[in-house]
Amino acid sequence: MPFKAITPTLSVSAQLTEADVAQAAREGFRAIIDNRPDGEESGQPTAAEMRAMAASHGMSFAHVPTLGGAVTDEHVAQMAEAVARLNGPILAYCRSGMRSATLWALTQAGAQSTDSLIATAADAGYDLSALRARLDAR
Repeated sequence: MPFKAITPTLSVSAQLTEADVAQAAREGFRAIIDNRPDGEESGQPTAAEMRAMAASHGMSFAHVPTLGGAVTDEHVAQMAEAVARLNGPILAYCRSGMRSATLWALTQAGAQSTDSLIATAADAGYDLSALRARLDAR
C-alpha cells in the first residue's frame, strides 16, 4: 500500500494490514498511530491487534480513536501528544487517511498558515478545504 507523506516524519494511510505493517517497518517507520475506534467496520483489526503487529516489527504504537467528521479538540491534543512522544518517522492511519491528515493539520494550526496546511494535505491527496474556518480559528 502506498503511504502518503505529509511531512518528512509523518505519513498517513488507509487501514493497515499485517503486510502493510511489515512494509512500513522495512521503509523505516518507527511508530504507528491508529486513528480508528475499535469496531468501526466489520473485520477491522482491533487496536490491541495493531499494537501487537507494530511491536512484532519493533515499532511503537499509539491509539487516538476518532470518529470521522467528529474530530474534537481533545482528539487533536491526544494526536499532538502521541506525535511528540513517539520516535519518527510515524505512520498514522484511519479508514481512508483523511482523519489522520485532518488531525495532523489541526495539530499544526497556528504554527503554519492555513493555506500551507491545506496545500500540504492536497499534495498528499486529501482535500482539507472544508476545514479552513476551523484551522483559521486555532
